Amino acid sequence: MNLQHDISAEPAPAPLACWSCAGPVAPEALFCATCRVVQPPRPIDHFARLGLARGFAIDPREVERSYFSLQRQLHPDRFATRGAREKAISQAQAVALNDAYETLKGTLSRAEYLLGLGGDAPADDRTIRDPELLMEQMERRETLAGARDAAGVETCIGAAVADTMTIEAELGDAFAAGDVAAARRAALRLRYLRKLVDEARARHARLLGGE
Repeated sequence: MNLQHDISAEPAPAPLACWSCAGPVAPEALFCATCRVVQPPRPIDHFARLGLARGFAIDPREVERSYFSLQRQLHPDRFATRGAREKAISQAQAVALNDAYETLKGTLSRAEYLLGLGGDAPADDRTIRDPELLMEQMERRETLAGARDAAGVETCIGAAVADTMTIEAELGDAFAAGDVAAARRAALRLRYLRKLVDEARARHARLLGGE
């Protein structure tokens, strides 16, 4: 599996028919080029929806630029005088764009989505089946449980955040190398580690509130 897959290498999908004038419309197009009527969101992947190459190593600023450029075209003011159907379609397009943006802007969500496109997304369950990963998580939680004050928890958070950055780098290397197994394992480690960081921060806030 080529994890750094460029959508430009794929054959262009066949155009669809505009719901209003029946003219040809590209699957990723927001508007019909013939009559300029907004089109319903098509079943395309998040990368194509935002006009981005499919791959892990994308610039978050490019995700932002693409998203806000497309969203500006769907501003409610542009459809204030349009019919009910067009207004509903524009809202559906906005929802689809939001979903694509929220998925691709985050390191973990983007990695899991990209893996999922190839059928290799990490299993979403509470059982860690990797013995090494299980031991790693147990040790982290024991360390956190042993922290008796806010300063101790803060130390745990700092160590976990540093480890998060290391794992994110490993994740990027795995995608660049096309190593599905390594990318899947790194994504799973990152998911559990971020959950631990969230729990640690919540505990830290409670300890500070009780002081």
